[in-house]
Amino acid sequence: MSPRPTRLRKVSNPPVISGFKPYGGKSKQGETDAVFLHFEEYEAIRLCDHESLNHQHASVIMDVSRPTLTRIYARARKKIADALVRGKQIIIEGGKIYFDSEWFICKSCRCYFNNPEKQEEIKECPLCKGRNISNYDNFTYETEELLTNKSIKHEGSHHQHGKHFGK
Repeated sequence: MSPRPTRLRKVSNPPVISGFKPYGGKSKQGETDAVFLHFEEYEAIRLCDHESLNHQHASVIMDVSRPTLTRIYARARKKIADALVRGKQIIIEGGKIYFDSEWFICKSCRCYFNNPEKQEEIKECPLCKGRNISNYDNFTYETEELLTNKSIKHEGSHHQHGKHFGK
C-alpha cells in the first residue's frame, strides 16, 4: 500500500528574501554549506514564531492538519538550528505549496482569476480584456444575479489563472 499523496500547503506570501549567509567563521571540511528550508517550513516558522499563532490556528491558515503543521514546524526548527550551530547558509525554496493570492472577477464575461504576480496591478480581464473588474471578496450575490440576467456566454472558456462562472 503506497502512502497518501502530499497535500499542497498554502503559503500566504513568498518570503521577502531567498535565504541567509553566515557571517565570519569557517565550516568543517566535507560538510554541506547550505540548509534548504522549504516554503511551507518558512511559513510555519512565520506563523508560529513571528505571528505568535498556536499550531491549531497556523494549521487552518496553511490548510493542513494540526499534526502535519507540527511536523513541518519541527523540521523547520531543526534545519534552522543546524544552520546556526554549524554556520551553514539557509536557502528558502521548494516544497509542495501554492501561494494564496487575491482573486478578481470580470463583470463583463464573469471570469474569475487570481493575481499570482502580486507586484503587478490587475488592469484588465485575462480572458476578454475588459476593464470592468472588481475584487472577488467584494463580489455579491446581487452582482452575480445581474450578470446571470445578461446573456453573456463564454462556455468552456478558461484562463490559466481563472475559472468561469457559467451555469
